[in-house]
Amino acid sequence: MKPGIALAAALSIGALASASASASQPYAGQDDRSIKALSSEQTTGLKEGSGLGYAKAAELNGWPGPLHALELQAELALSADQIDRMQALRQAMLDAAVPLGQALIQAEAALDRLFAGDAPTPAAVAAATESIALIEGQLRAAHLVAHIAARPVLTPHQRMIYAELRGYGAAPGKGHGHHR
Repeated sequence: MKPGIALAAALSIGALASASASASQPYAGQDDRSIKALSSEQTTGLKEGSGLGYAKAAELNGWPGPLHALELQAELALSADQIDRMQALRQAMLDAAVPLGQALIQAEAALDRLFAGDAPTPAAVAAATESIALIEGQLRAAHLVAHIAARPVLTPHQRMIYAELRGYGAAPGKGHGHHR
């Protein structure tokens, strides 16, 4: 076998072995998290009221969010009134989302403690996960409601520009709500 072919074969085998090891160890390194189910980025996002993808149903269907509208205010040529309204919507969303994010962190920590102990029971796990689901649903609703309130603040033309700038495309009929 030629040296180049042998090297390529060895590298391929090594890459396959590495891929196999990472596939069988998808949580490697996550066991040192303070709350196992939350990354540090998720925890920070929850504390800050970040979207974390909770409003995708709105965002990707033509219902802009106040934060991104504010980030794009120059490109959207927002008026002073539109900026004030978006800032108020953003603050109202944060006022709802930040305490819910804290509650979700606490609920995830409680679930983590169940499994860090000796004997989590099915009833305790059911109660903990129901609590998490309720809080997460409320948190998602807070983000989605902000999108509902933000949409009418923008003109149809601004919503079209928003969608283009966010990379969603602007073709009519693509579900972005430009002509609704």
